[in-house]
Amino acid sequence: MHCVRFANRKPNTVNSMTKKSAVSAKAKSKATKVKLTKLFVLDTNVLMHDPSSVYRFEEHDVFLPIMTLEELDNNKKGMSEIARNARQITRTLDEIVTSLTDGIENGIELYGPSRKLASGHLFLQTEAISNDLPAGLPTAKADNQILAVVIHLQRRYPDRPVILVSKDINMRIKARALGLEAQDYFNDKVLEDTDLLYTGMRELPPSFWDKHGQGMESWKKDSRTLYRVKGPLCPNLLVNEFLYQEGEQPLYAIVREVAGKTAQFETLIDYTHPKNNVWGIAARNREQNFALNLLMNPDIDFITLLGQAGTGKTLLTLAAGLTQVLDSKIYSEIIMTRVTVPVGEDIGFLPGTEEEKMGPWMGALEDNLEVLNKTDDEGGDWGRAATRDLIRSRIKIKSLNFMRGRTFLNKFLIIDEAQNLTPKQMKTLITRAGPGTKVICMGNIAQIDTPYLTEGSSGLTYVVDRFKGWEHSGHITLQRGERSRLADHAAEVL
Repeated sequence: MHCVRFANRKPNTVNSMTKKSAVSAKAKSKATKVKLTKLFVLDTNVLMHDPSSVYRFEEHDVFLPIMTLEELDNNKKGMSEIARNARQITRTLDEIVTSLTDGIENGIELYGPSRKLASGHLFLQTEAISNDLPAGLPTAKADNQILAVVIHLQRRYPDRPVILVSKDINMRIKARALGLEAQDYFNDKVLEDTDLLYTGMRELPPSFWDKHGQGMESWKKDSRTLYRVKGPLCPNLLVNEFLYQEGEQPLYAIVREVAGKTAQFETLIDYTHPKNNVWGIAARNREQNFALNLLMNPDIDFITLLGQAGTGKTLLTLAAGLTQVLDSKIYSEIIMTRVTVPVGEDIGFLPGTEEEKMGPWMGALEDNLEVLNKTDDEGGDWGRAATRDLIRSRIKIKSLNFMRGRTFLNKFLIIDEAQNLTPKQMKTLITRAGPGTKVICMGNIAQIDTPYLTEGSSGLTYVVDRFKGWEHSGHITLQRGERSRLADHAAEVL
């Protein structure tokens, strides 16, 4: 009997032990959940870079120092992008504060104002904070006052991660030197590693036809061959992605449809052959051939071309534009615009009309028009001069500053140096396109001249990633320089 009693009692003790451990495990998990919510202190440049940034921290809390609000107030006047963003974030904060039901010192719930995007709280600085900064740092400077707030919060919440978020590299370095945690604003970054950015093309493996050739269908349409294949690679393909396979029988094709494990692709027009030249220009390499297939296709409304200097982005785009404006008359005119960010010192105000002011920025256009004009050998000097005047009458140069509210109908719109645009500016420009307009964005993400923009957060990277796979858009990364042997060698060794 004793034995039985002991045997009966043992499982009960085990049960009670497991219950206790389960309760303690739950308590631990709750505690870790509470600890995991972080407190992010936002620098002014983050708010002005992305006016919706207060809603981008999910379950974590956001703290705004009074100096951040003061700097927003100082930057709200004017017509620049920074001033517009400062006004927008001020309106957003006003909307959040008016939704307040409890005391402001307890934080404002963001769940309602953010339309369920964020579940944390917004805290505003409601008390004077003593400056506990090293003696060498001037307390009157706005950045240092924000750092003092971070130090104060870190002492007030020792068990909670307090993180400064700033787009200013020097501010982050100063914060880390003071033993504070600091981060860049990552929410607008499309990719951490730009090597992972979509290139617009894919090399088919040697075993492609062995795995996908069974049950393959092929047929001819308008001198092109179309294939329908089924296999494991098909779900990874994107519409308008270029496929190539080098060898004895090379294949160059573009994906037209993807449905599950089935894909349909068609062969390309060979623009490397002189008989298919575009305004006297023939493609010099595989990527240029891919680019011309996109540029000359009227069904594709949006094209992005990436590549270093000398890969032929502007020349190919202008040649395709002139052919479709003057020869086939698909578009009424070419509109060219670019971001006016100087590489060196600014030369000050420029005289003249909008087009004359944009003149110095359009050196690339002039250089390429010179090349395109030389392709007309039959007309002689008089014929070339007449062609040059005709071309100039069909190319309009516009400034980005006056794009808001416009609609372009039936235009060939070229956005040059697009890597210097923010995602918001890029959206403003692309949404100007009306019926029958084709938009081409060109740039080199390795040459960003705008402060606070990186390769990962550039508007050009943003649209490449967001538009991939849409049936009316295409992208190609040009890799080989074709400018001259000197330029190619300089790009490699310098």
